[in-house]
Amino acid sequence: MKVHDLVIVGAGLAGMRAALAALEAHPHLDVAILSKVHPVRSHSVAAQGGINAALGEHDSWEAHAFDTAKGGQYLGDQDAIEAMCRDAPGDVLDLERLGVIFSRDEQGRIAQRPFGGAGAVRTCYAADRTGHAILHAMYEQLLKRQVFVYEEWYVTSLLVEEGRCRGVVAWDLVHGGLRAIGGKAVILATGGSGRVFLTSTNAVINTGDGMALAYRAGVPLEDMEFVQFHPTTLKGTGILITEGARGEGGYLLNTLGERFMNAYAPEQMELAPRSTVSLAIGREILEGRGMDGCVLLDLRHLGRAKIQERLPQIRQLAIEFAGVDPVESPIPVQPGAHYQMGGVPTTSWGETDLPGLYAAGECACVSVHGANRLGGNSLLETIVFGRRAGLRAAESLLGLAPRAISDQTLRAEAHRIDALMDRKGPERAWEIRDDLGRVMSRNLGIFRTKESMTEALEQVRALQGRAAHVSLQDRGRVFNTDLIHALELRSLLDVAETIVAGALAREESRGAHYRSDFPARNDRAWLKHSLARRTDHGPALSHRPVTITRFPPT
Repeated sequence: MKVHDLVIVGAGLAGMRAALAALEAHPHLDVAILSKVHPVRSHSVAAQGGINAALGEHDSWEAHAFDTAKGGQYLGDQDAIEAMCRDAPGDVLDLERLGVIFSRDEQGRIAQRPFGGAGAVRTCYAADRTGHAILHAMYEQLLKRQVFVYEEWYVTSLLVEEGRCRGVVAWDLVHGGLRAIGGKAVILATGGSGRVFLTSTNAVINTGDGMALAYRAGVPLEDMEFVQFHPTTLKGTGILITEGARGEGGYLLNTLGERFMNAYAPEQMELAPRSTVSLAIGREILEGRGMDGCVLLDLRHLGRAKIQERLPQIRQLAIEFAGVDPVESPIPVQPGAHYQMGGVPTTSWGETDLPGLYAAGECACVSVHGANRLGGNSLLETIVFGRRAGLRAAESLLGLAPRAISDQTLRAEAHRIDALMDRKGPERAWEIRDDLGRVMSRNLGIFRTKESMTEALEQVRALQGRAAHVSLQDRGRVFNTDLIHALELRSLLDVAETIVAGALAREESRGAHYRSDFPARNDRAWLKHSLARRTDHGPALSHRPVTITRFPPT
């Protein structure tokens, strides 16, 4: 067994930033990252619009914190929100020093654009490829520090002994076979679970693996019912059309040519919080003012030069995937599953309920987003809390002596995978995965009811029964993607069940969770976090209070 000081699962921005922070503080540490794809293929690379920080003289971290708490419908823990917003300016300037090439304003400062739900212009950006710019700069830093990367390894289980996480069991995709990899501490930074839904902005790798790993190890999942639907994805594809397009001045139009956001959020218009804009688009489509299930995003008035400078990727995507040049015609857009506000509950330093286990980024729920994430806060979360988790994990393992780990979990995982390899039957993982996506998109989309969610829960559990009989067409051990899809399916089904259970229980509408049968927000009964703990009979739900410091709910 290979043993490291710190093992990080996931090579996106949260994982990379955690590794760099640990090594900056303690250069002698042996830090390793496991990733099921090459690091620069991590989904962080797809983030387009920007990263929030109160850099301007007319802004403050307090204003940023207020906007975040209010935008999240006061479900976010305000101690964590304050930590993120206080740290944001310094962390963004650190990114610049590490080599991130931000766009610049006329004075040569980091350029900032308006984003939805923000009371100031605070979203720093690199054209419409901000995640790409940050991720590649982070990867250069990993190479500089010679961080060991297990590239194309899939983690199947956490190693937990005597009540502490002591490493992981992972499948080597390239060579085949399971390995146990020990660590004095483990950080989960595996990203989101958008592939629970059929149409999503997420990469195909975003299957909720880190959430499911913690869940199966006995750690509860928090606020899983809150799944953000991005208002503007390219028609029929799920490809993200950044909020930056509206931040630069884009209009949303219905088939009557109306800027319909005037009826829903007359002050903020297209820059209202995402849940508001998604619900508005959904209503326009339901009431017959859409166009083939879409509305139109109009950028024509921005002019060719501004589109080319600020939104070059959006123009390229629209031309290649919709046959529309936004310089000349509006882009057909529709809401699509985008971001999981819930996840593995952590402190503001990434600590979980399981000693030795930390989490950061979208797979975690430090609870800064509450019921609805503001655009520009997701990249910020990965950087701030990735750094914090790396620092705290590194500090926690100092002085810990290495110790032998039993091979019990490794043998159990090997038996499970051997049984999967040998199984014969008609069920295929990809078919169940598509059926799950259809069930969730139909019943747990923008509009939810008790009836739709009850149906979803029954069908998810039926799919779990089918998944127990999945067989593989590829029975080889070298680069067996069929096996990985079957393992990912287990994560998707676990995560989906917690989403449905939490949504059924929460009898109110708040942010991204909109119930047609309970359309009002209910602070008296539901200003609290949901916790789903795994049992043999499905998720067992409990609740904990929201931390409120300076911004009482209004």
